[in-house]
Amino acid sequence: MQYVIIGAGGTGGTVGAYMTKAGKDVTLIARGKHLEAMQKNGITLEHLWNGTQEKIPVKASGMEEYQGHPDVILVCVKGYSLEDTIPFIRRISVAHTVVIPILNIYGTGGRLQEKLPDILVTDGCIYVSANIKEPGVIVQHGEILRIVFGTRRPEEAVPVLEKIAEDFQESGIRGILSENIQRDALQKFSYVSPMGAAALYYNAAAGDFQKEGAPREMFKAMIREIVALAEAMDIHFEEDLVETNLNILSTLAPEATTSMQRDVMAGKQSEIDGLVFEVVRLGKAYGVPTPEYEKAAIRLSSRE
Repeated sequence: MQYVIIGAGGTGGTVGAYMTKAGKDVTLIARGKHLEAMQKNGITLEHLWNGTQEKIPVKASGMEEYQGHPDVILVCVKGYSLEDTIPFIRRISVAHTVVIPILNIYGTGGRLQEKLPDILVTDGCIYVSANIKEPGVIVQHGEILRIVFGTRRPEEAVPVLEKIAEDFQESGIRGILSENIQRDALQKFSYVSPMGAAALYYNAAAGDFQKEGAPREMFKAMIREIVALAEAMDIHFEEDLVETNLNILSTLAPEATTSMQRDVMAGKQSEIDGLVFEVVRLGKAYGVPTPEYEKAAIRLSSRE
């Protein structure tokens, strides 16, 4: 099958490199110096946990130049760039194309489906910690690499989704075809949102959360607030998300930071609205107290 990955940063670039290395037909969509570097030299993946690196030749293109009609489109952009991908997806899609958004922001699949009614848009999320170090070079902070995806309604499921999960598995990516993607995507959000918010609040790296202290306590409290919100939304988890997310956190290199944190520190546009302010809005809508998120929102509002 032919894959297109829109966005070649820490998420899309890592997935594209792993899938290309496994022999899958993948084209990465990027722009600027990062695109030029990938076209010339491929992607260099640096593994922070063991100090190794590998160079992987990849296919890369700009939106304007790409003329194919892929079977699968993975959307791996920041939440604020999602709208910009829609005209491109419309142009390259055919009737059987499946779109899988893999973003930090919860609920993007449903919003995309409204804009793309003629093709199947699933929901999805990814567990990965990585970022662009320089054009053509991606640093992967930890070994975790897992994609969870699925349709919001059982009747929308198509057999090709199982083949996609197989392709992920064959690429060294743990691919999970979810039977309850809204729950599973919210579970991922319960990690990335508290981690991003608390890391930015305390200007902390992963190592600060791996030991006892105020950053770790805020992280845990924010997870509990999202669990309370999920209960109000009639979404129920089968495991202790505090323990689950602390286990994920423990696998990262101590110096690892979050993408939202790096964007804010660099003075770039960030996902604060979708990862922090949206939780406060949901808390008010569902009558669920979110004191830790409200505290973070007050401090971070000047940075958005």
